[in-house]
Amino acid sequence: MRLSPLNQRRLRNFRSNRRAYWSLVIFGFLFGLSLFAELLANDKPILVSYRGDLRMPVFGFYSERDFGGDFPTEALYGTAEVQCLIVTGGMVDCFDEAETLIAGAAAGTIVSEDFHKGWMVWPIIPYAYDTIVNIPGVAPSAPSATNWLGTDDTKRDVLARVIYGFRLSVFFAIVVVSVSSIIGVLAGAVQGYFGGWVDLTFQRIIEIWSGIPSLYVIIIVFAILGRSFWLLAFLIILFGWPSLVGVVRAEFLRARNFEYVRAARALGVPDWRIMLRHVLPNAMVATVTLMPFLVTGAIGTLASLDFLGFGLPASAPSLGELTLQAKQNLQAPWLAFTAFFTFAIMLSLLVFIFEGVRDAFDPRKTFA
Repeated sequence: MRLSPLNQRRLRNFRSNRRAYWSLVIFGFLFGLSLFAELLANDKPILVSYRGDLRMPVFGFYSERDFGGDFPTEALYGTAEVQCLIVTGGMVDCFDEAETLIAGAAAGTIVSEDFHKGWMVWPIIPYAYDTIVNIPGVAPSAPSATNWLGTDDTKRDVLARVIYGFRLSVFFAIVVVSVSSIIGVLAGAVQGYFGGWVDLTFQRIIEIWSGIPSLYVIIIVFAILGRSFWLLAFLIILFGWPSLVGVVRAEFLRARNFEYVRAARALGVPDWRIMLRHVLPNAMVATVTLMPFLVTGAIGTLASLDFLGFGLPASAPSLGELTLQAKQNLQAPWLAFTAFFTFAIMLSLLVFIFEGVRDAFDPRKTFA
């Protein structure tokens, strides 16, 4: 699809802003990696060869019986017994001498030629965000060759939780900001364009709605319904949409009396088309200006609620919960450094990106 001359100019302006452009590249790379978190950090192999059949445990359920074991529950691929079943084709009793058989299979010294030797391809980080790492010592444990950023106070790998938590935080911000912005822009557009009693009625409703203590509502609803990702997103959207109403309303109040708008009305152009095609583009600069604050605010809200214990379920990979652990375990500074640099890098990149988008939409700014 060919871009219009105006959008081409905006794209050139954004690319000319080197800080915003490279921030987008870096953030896109990091977020792209986090989208494949299951392939980067998981306690299940990416690919398993068992008796000549290829299986992908990261995308499907395989019981221990599927590998010649005894139990119908999901195979625990990190145990010596299951690994033995896979590498020997399930044709020996792996529960007696599992480690010996695995070592022999790896070295090619299995004596029977009936064994169909299998193999497994593991992720770079062989732990999921909720995997309990079986290492000696007290928790949290310091960074090591096995756990690059150490473990938290329940011996879960910190790097795995950061990867999953980064994806979760960004996805939460995208959902919340997208939906709340659509609602806020529509409400502000209707108020500003029609004015009169419509504007007055909406303003009184927003004033009352903004006075409701959202934190108390979240606590009460979670106490009744339990904590979940989508319920938290719904509640944040419920109280977050008025943030854009004032800006959009002011732009529509200013633009509705412009000559071209009055001419379009006189020609019989429908109100929705005037609002969408003629007035809304003028309000985009002011709207985009607030986007960095909305996105970073959504991520900060999620982290704050998790830090206070009123956010996502305890089993979720939460960066806010990691920050709480850093506060509670001052003897483990790697937790504090990890939380700080994760938030600093993520929020800084987002602010730089949206600053570049804002400047690209501003007709008064050009870049060489």
